Amino acid sequence: MYRSSLEQTIRERARALGFDALGIARADLPLDTEFARYEAFLDAGMHGSMTWLAENREVRRRLDTADILKGARSVLCLAIRYARPEKEVVPGSVASLIARYARGQDYHNAIRKRLRKLAAFVRTLGEGVEARPMIDTAPVLERAWAARSGLGFLGKNGLIIVPGQGSYLLLGEVVTTLELPPGEPMTERCGSCTRCLDACPTGAFPAPFVLDTRRCISALTIEHRGPLDEPIHSSLGEHLFGCDVCQEVCPFNRTRPPPPERTRLFAPLSRWQQMTPEQLLEATDLDALRKGSPLYRCPPAELLRNALSVLVHRNARNALPAIQRLAREHPEPWLRAHARQAAEALGGALPSAEIV
Repeated sequence: MYRSSLEQTIRERARALGFDALGIARADLPLDTEFARYEAFLDAGMHGSMTWLAENREVRRRLDTADILKGARSVLCLAIRYARPEKEVVPGSVASLIARYARGQDYHNAIRKRLRKLAAFVRTLGEGVEARPMIDTAPVLERAWAARSGLGFLGKNGLIIVPGQGSYLLLGEVVTTLELPPGEPMTERCGSCTRCLDACPTGAFPAPFVLDTRRCISALTIEHRGPLDEPIHSSLGEHLFGCDVCQEVCPFNRTRPPPPERTRLFAPLSRWQQMTPEQLLEATDLDALRKGSPLYRCPPAELLRNALSVLVHRNARNALPAIQRLAREHPEPWLRAHARQAAEALGGALPSAEIV
């Protein structure tokens, strides 16, 4: 079987498994330029509290190592669209405060299963062929590989954009020892447009293609642990978990959403549709609420911290009893302090005798 027909066979199998786009890159050529940018990002401290990003630097440089897959020759870069119509979200609900990718079931297991099936298929395409599926839990510069593969181009907000499909994409990879013809990288197509940079509520882009996660709402609401400093805490706005602002304004996302049968995985969970931020503060079992959802990434105390920010932003005085209860009773001192600040901002500070 010729390489071109091998590639076509793999593309057809990927499409049958529900992937919307596929690019191929050579795995045995290091990402020197991309890795230098990554190191500059780390050296500037822009990874903030996400200390794991600075670990295993050399593993992220190459795929042709025992750490990923010995003898790797090709990287299959895959994407699945998750954009959904806004009308599916109840205004004011918790679902409306969650980034689009996180409104449904946790995508990791569902996409991992598809990647495993594709990897198993690739192993049948030659004697001794090895293939390893990966999703964003592995230490790989996946957006750099996706750009090199021709899957899409890197937008000024640092996200992969696939022309005709936009940037509401989840990425995955299959690294294989099978040698396949690599794709051609796309030229950057943003031109003079800076809508994503200008729209960022916290000014998290110091320059095009550079994201400072210390100011990024997605990083702060999902990954940051413990208290948030002002003025960041007061600038989260209508964001409980993640942020889509830089994607919402992107002209490349003016595309028709994929058909419902292709995006069932991302349909909003009813539990978030039926709940308000006020009710979230009074929930008795946040672990059960977060189970099976991407929100499990955010611990209960941090989720409550984010909800407090939203309620202050909304001037939700009806939530004062629940906020004051948090300020008195929550076991985390830093969250009690956040709750006291929220109560004061809403004009309902605790009596001094109750402040602990």
